[in-house]
Amino acid sequence: MIIYGTALLAVCHLAGIVCGDLLGHALGMKTNVGGVGIAMLLLILLRMKLQRHGWLCQTSEGGVNYWGALYLPVVVAMAMSQNVLAALRGGPMALLAAAGSVLVCGLVISFINRSEKSPSEPPDQSS
Repeated sequence: MIIYGTALLAVCHLAGIVCGDLLGHALGMKTNVGGVGIAMLLLILLRMKLQRHGWLCQTSEGGVNYWGALYLPVVVAMAMSQNVLAALRGGPMALLAAAGSVLVCGLVISFINRSEKSPSEPPDQSS
């Protein structure tokens, strides 16, 4: 059942938030530090443990995979909107750093794409 994937994601999300808040508090900050990453790691580890013991049926595994794939982009998009608002309030240095990081990422991706060897011949499709 897909509901099991949702329940597993919810448990991992809540545990990640709590752990991230505790980590932030331990570091002397009043913010969540790494809660999303902790939640994703917990989801991966729990899914692997459930599969190893045979406690995860095929439908539930599909639900976990679906929510795992959907969870991270949604949370990252929400965090990005908050970071943009903070950058706009932070002044020109924050905007310059953001533009510089986008430029560097684009150059690195371009370099990686150009350094890959393209196949010289299409794969043989003889049957």
